[in-house]
Amino acid sequence: MEPKAKVKRVSKTKQSKSADGCFQNGVFSNGFCSMNGAKLPVVRAIDDDEEYGKRKTQDANFEKEILVTSANNSELCVTQTMRSLTVDEYAKAFKSFLDHSTEHQCMGQFNKEELPGIIASLGNGKSTINVLGVGSGTGEQDLKMIRIIQAVHPGIFIKNEVIEPNPQHILAYKEAVRNSTDLKNVSFSWHQLTSMEYEKQAKEQNIQKKYDFIHLIQMLYRVEDIASTIRFFHSCLDCYAKLLIIILSGKSGWASIWKNYRHCLPPTDSGHYITADDIKVVLEGMGVTYQVYNFPSYWDITECFIEGDTTGGQTMDFLTGTKDFMNSAPQDLKQSLLQALGQPECSTKKDGRVMFGNDLSMFVVNS
Repeated sequence: MEPKAKVKRVSKTKQSKSADGCFQNGVFSNGFCSMNGAKLPVVRAIDDDEEYGKRKTQDANFEKEILVTSANNSELCVTQTMRSLTVDEYAKAFKSFLDHSTEHQCMGQFNKEELPGIIASLGNGKSTINVLGVGSGTGEQDLKMIRIIQAVHPGIFIKNEVIEPNPQHILAYKEAVRNSTDLKNVSFSWHQLTSMEYEKQAKEQNIQKKYDFIHLIQMLYRVEDIASTIRFFHSCLDCYAKLLIIILSGKSGWASIWKNYRHCLPPTDSGHYITADDIKVVLEGMGVTYQVYNFPSYWDITECFIEGDTTGGQTMDFLTGTKDFMNSAPQDLKQSLLQALGQPECSTKKDGRVMFGNDLSMFVVNS
């Protein structure tokens, strides 16, 4: 297991631009799709705006037919249309991802080893701790963190607010709360909005509500302006408060795949390809102090190398954001991608299994 690294930096403020969303994992045309609930982002590099603008028109129908040379090189032929995953198809592929990865275990390790110390100063002696979850999905990670806050601050009332655009996820979140018997002295309220809509509403209504703890877990891939979103939610912090951002590490296998293959795959929605490296640029531009905790996480992708394997097919669908990728993609693209997945930049081998790098970075930003 790789050691965790902690970094604390203070920088002078300078202007920076970057982005809203709510889900995790699956590379789409220029991108990726994120966790914690259900977000369907595509991702592009922050500095790819001009290039993306050209591709947006080209791929407006969110489908793409790939032209490849026929076997005898006599003519160009069109493969079966490659299309992006629907919401239901994504949910199925995402479940397979969670079943075969250590993503939630990675977050659990952070919660156990680091979070209690991070939240010890929340509230500064107040009788109520105000928490805001942005892109919380079904609330699984939210509730784990709330229980830790309860343990660190026994008897304190916790007011938990949630921003989540997906109504089905909100229903699932509410059901999880109803089925929990250990959430005493906690109130819940839900806003069925994207983070962009919430920010717009707050500014239009001149709402200046402050929070002691705000978390953005795997949701920044889909926001329109990353830097603006981070600045806004940082401005919502009270004294002695913390902003938690969880994002894929710049050393993860995703970063390598996005760099080399995002232009070969069908797009789904406007979004951004970002990793922890991009978040560091934004935070240093803001001149805020922050700490970074890096935790290893792995995704067992062994079955994707077994032709015709069902789990392997779901793995490739989630990785590429493409429906039935193994049967719809050109042969040379499949071979090239599979070869890349086996390289050290993407994966390691353990006990005969191929483990894709899914490392996460946790940023804790001070108010």
